[in-house]
Amino acid sequence: MVQKKKINWGEIGYIVFKRTYARKLKENDPNSKTEEFEDVVEREIEASDKQLKVGFTEQEKERYRELRKDLKWSTAGRFMWQLGTKTVDKLGLPSLQNCAFTIVNEPIRPFTWTFELLMLGAGVGYNIQKQHVYQLPKLKNKIKIEHKEDNDVDFIVPDNREGWVKLLGKVLKAHFYSGEGFTYATHCVRKKGAPIKGFGGTASGPEELLWGIDEIHNILNSRSGKKLRPIDCLDIMNIIGFIVVSGNVRRSAQIAIGDYDDKEFLMAKRWDLYSIPKWRSMSNNSVVAPDNIDDLTEEFWQTYEQGEPYGLINIELSKKIGRTGETQYPDPDVEGFNPCAEQSLADKETCCLGEIFLPNIESYDELLECLSFSYRMNKHSLALHCSIKETETIVHKNMRMGIGITGYLQATEEQKSWLFDAYVWLREYDKNYSDAHGFPISIKLTTCKPSGTLSLLPGVTPGVHPNPAGPYYIRRVRIASNSPLIQTCKDHGYHTEYQVNFDGSLDRSTIVVSFPCKVPETTPIASGFSWVQQLDNVRRLQKEWSDNSVSCTVYYNKEDIPGIKGYLARHFKEEMKTVSFLLQTGHGFKQAPFETISKEQYLEMSANVKPITSVNISESDMELNDCDNGSCPIK
Repeated sequence: MVQKKKINWGEIGYIVFKRTYARKLKENDPNSKTEEFEDVVEREIEASDKQLKVGFTEQEKERYRELRKDLKWSTAGRFMWQLGTKTVDKLGLPSLQNCAFTIVNEPIRPFTWTFELLMLGAGVGYNIQKQHVYQLPKLKNKIKIEHKEDNDVDFIVPDNREGWVKLLGKVLKAHFYSGEGFTYATHCVRKKGAPIKGFGGTASGPEELLWGIDEIHNILNSRSGKKLRPIDCLDIMNIIGFIVVSGNVRRSAQIAIGDYDDKEFLMAKRWDLYSIPKWRSMSNNSVVAPDNIDDLTEEFWQTYEQGEPYGLINIELSKKIGRTGETQYPDPDVEGFNPCAEQSLADKETCCLGEIFLPNIESYDELLECLSFSYRMNKHSLALHCSIKETETIVHKNMRMGIGITGYLQATEEQKSWLFDAYVWLREYDKNYSDAHGFPISIKLTTCKPSGTLSLLPGVTPGVHPNPAGPYYIRRVRIASNSPLIQTCKDHGYHTEYQVNFDGSLDRSTIVVSFPCKVPETTPIASGFSWVQQLDNVRRLQKEWSDNSVSCTVYYNKEDIPGIKGYLARHFKEEMKTVSFLLQTGHGFKQAPFETISKEQYLEMSANVKPITSVNISESDMELNDCDNGSCPIK
């Protein structure tokens, strides 16, 4: 245990840190206490030598400690959780990568690759445009795939990640190539509730795997003798995600990127019109924008009326430029984005992220210090080995990272003014550092992500967003119903209830806990920012800082839609790479992560609770469900 220093946590920063990033001090002791923040920083520093081979001097290590503990910057959450563990030694690159992307243009690999990356904890984007999906061959005639619990079967699923992926691959291969069914058994898969080492959490048991394989098998049989449609590929990917999150102990962020005129795809999440399969809640959906925004279909704009609008993706602009107006950094292999759309990616590419807490930065020189630490940790991580060879090849070629800015709207104009020159400095730093260490120059370096989790640590606004609610609001978190943390929350007076599914049924495996929160008077809140101001900030950051993209969920009201159409027609094609929207009110989300309340309600709720200042929990216990408001939950 290292010397403690007072950390200036945000309102729920400490509990979020303990839930998400604190490992057990004694890994094999079920009663072990979990790390404090100082322990995590020391683990990072030790791993920078032993695993990443960064080579910080002792003086640099001391400065690293100071800046981290003062919450000036942060490594990616994946780094905080994984660095120093055997998982990094074993898996290398994918253990530290936040996000990934693939094209669905072949019958097996995009699905199995996605399954594997999701189980490794990365968020995955996938392109299901018709031009790609229609490259898949026709399916064979209907076949029978049967589950049996004995040894006399064609395939016994091993109790590991590779075994689950292999089962999915066998199902796809049977439907697309052999046309022959098979039998399989899952009795080797560990029972529900067993601990999972490495990535944390507990086992879901084989039940969700069985359910998911059966559903995928049914979809494939329903298209026998025909080709899959993009909507079929969406369902298969969503089901894969549903398998991964079974038991609410793992994250499975997805973005599906389709055609703007694919009516089936645009209707995929119209909960208000149809009985929609439960798994379609697993992905954010976006379309590749046409050259002329006026060509967007009525079906597209109807999603803006019912509460779950589709986002817009500008692949061509992402190929051509980094920051707006700079053509010296093209990115020709880009085919899509990660789940929150802040990182442009090539097929099978992954990337790592970092975070600068801009409101906490006291000078331009301090900003450069933080950038250099974040850069060096990311750069060396990108050089690690990867057993997924096509991913290793593209990552080692591009060396793509995304050092993000969060708390942007709380920063002063002076702090914001540093960004343009800091980017120029970072580009030169990358060139010199890469030359000196034998690395390829990074194709992209900067981003602005939603930062739904990391921003909670210092209590700054997420990414380029205002605070979604306030000045008084309820912050809801999801906790597994069998977690001991439930009793802790009850003992401290917090309201708890079962999760309500989109169809109104209760999910008794998950408890929703409500935390009454108050934002400081100076904190920007969504109701104080017009949609125009929000979009203007996206354009500004795309020009001044981010060479990847700026992820922003713009809050709007229905009467704003005509103005939004006009704004996008003027600016999207040449100035914006991605954008998404969410209704300020009337979005219809049950138990939304943020809910504005009155001062009187806040005072009444807070009078009956005690802050949780010391708790021993792990990442398996609690979910923030940030994707409901456009914020990616990936560590």
